[in-house]
Amino acid sequence: MSKLFRSSIITSLATFMSRILGLIRDVCIANLLGAGQSSDIFLFAQRIPNFLRRLFAEGAFSQAFVPVMSEFKAKKDQEGLKDLISNTSGTLGAVVFIITVIGMLGSSVITAVFGWGWFQEWLENPGEGKFTQASFLLKITTPYLFFITLTAVSGAILNTFEKFLIPAITPCLMNLCMIASCFVLKDYFEDPNLALSIGFMTGGVVQFLFHLPFLYKLGCLVIPRFSWNHPGVTKIRKLMIPAIFSVSVSQINLIINTIIATKLTTGAISYLYYSDRLLEFPIGIFGVAIGTVILPALSRQFAKKDLDGYVKTLDWGIRLVLLLGFPAMMGIIMLREPIIRVLYMSGEFGLDAAGHVSLSVIASVSGLWAIMLVRVLAPGFNARQDTATPVRYGIISMVTNIICSLIIVFPIEYWLLVGGNSGYGYLGLALSTTLSSIVNASLLLRGLAKKNIYHISRNTVVFVLKLLAGTIVMSMVLMFLKGCFATDAAEWAGISHISSIVYLVCLVASGAAVYFVTLLLLGIRPSQLKGA
Repeated sequence: MSKLFRSSIITSLATFMSRILGLIRDVCIANLLGAGQSSDIFLFAQRIPNFLRRLFAEGAFSQAFVPVMSEFKAKKDQEGLKDLISNTSGTLGAVVFIITVIGMLGSSVITAVFGWGWFQEWLENPGEGKFTQASFLLKITTPYLFFITLTAVSGAILNTFEKFLIPAITPCLMNLCMIASCFVLKDYFEDPNLALSIGFMTGGVVQFLFHLPFLYKLGCLVIPRFSWNHPGVTKIRKLMIPAIFSVSVSQINLIINTIIATKLTTGAISYLYYSDRLLEFPIGIFGVAIGTVILPALSRQFAKKDLDGYVKTLDWGIRLVLLLGFPAMMGIIMLREPIIRVLYMSGEFGLDAAGHVSLSVIASVSGLWAIMLVRVLAPGFNARQDTATPVRYGIISMVTNIICSLIIVFPIEYWLLVGGNSGYGYLGLALSTTLSSIVNASLLLRGLAKKNIYHISRNTVVFVLKLLAGTIVMSMVLMFLKGCFATDAAEWAGISHISSIVYLVCLVASGAAVYFVTLLLLGIRPSQLKGA
């Protein structure tokens, strides 16, 4: 278990570096595009291939491939393992290549489906509108899907061999390409969205090439072969299809929100994106890192029928994500104004956009703990090669999001419109996603107990209560300290950028110190986080 803890720390640090670069990337995009029509169009064009990436690559594929590869690695020789890698990469690569070509040729159809509101505007007034621009940019960003899928295959192989560092730092390259496009490529194109789209696609190519030397060193750099009926590929395919839904529910919800957002005020997609990026920061550092290292461990323990170790590993993951998820959630909510001031407020990103994003943060980040919990609970099923159960919960969660969106979004928009203050319907989208994440986490936890895989122990309940107490104390301290500098977005905007950075660092450090000191006083010790 201590090895898992070390792997989590290494992966978290590498992911932290990637997320820092990701924030810098978002700062550059916000400075260049602001939060309006231009940013809505680019974010739409990169969201579609990112959505397909989660479906075919990182989420569903990794959850299906790692358990099967772990099994082959334990029972087969090196040649058998290489044969699995060759046929898996060739088959998945061929399928995704076809999808990529279809996506490029049919970009207008895809934009009409996922950008329904923009398509309706175009039908009423054909010309150079959001629909036309988004369709063109989608042709440029779609090839990213092919290269990032191959990157996901190589990353899953490296993770199976417990080489977690390389896949964790790979996204840094993508962020660097995007940052470079903001500073270099934009000077060569009249439309900054075109420069960003080219940088986005280039990032996918660079990430794939980066993995090749490390695969060669492991002896896993093989010639891809297409074999739909290879035993290993068949097993992965059967596991992957339902995993597409169970692992990618949050992404499917995001796409549904995008479709609805195109019917709302200009800037809605951008407001949700910038608040979602603050949500993704702790998820990427903690949730993804812990979920990444826990899946191979659970797969090995299941293959060896070490059920006691399986339960302890799962319990360790749950405790750790909640230990970090609760304070991260409340910290972002309490400090949302200074965070937005430091990260986004410059260039084209003004006070009005900051106010909208600030409200979106409250609704979005409230479900952080549940999203992080799903990252640990889903592997609890997938490591047992049971992807059918999570998919049922994922569908229920997705339907919950759709129903809540329809019930909440448009009544909010209409009510505020009557009051002469329209444009806040996007808050309903953020809140619906939060509710659906809580439903998903609750169902997964209940399902583990129902199948007699994992039951929450009394010690874990006490542990969680102590975490909540520490989070409450931290929130109260942050509320007091924040009021000493400023309260709302307008007041923070009046503080110089350097001063706001200093204030934010002090607030974050103070909050973290209060939280962990409170936990120590309540009896939680670092040794408890390493497990048995």
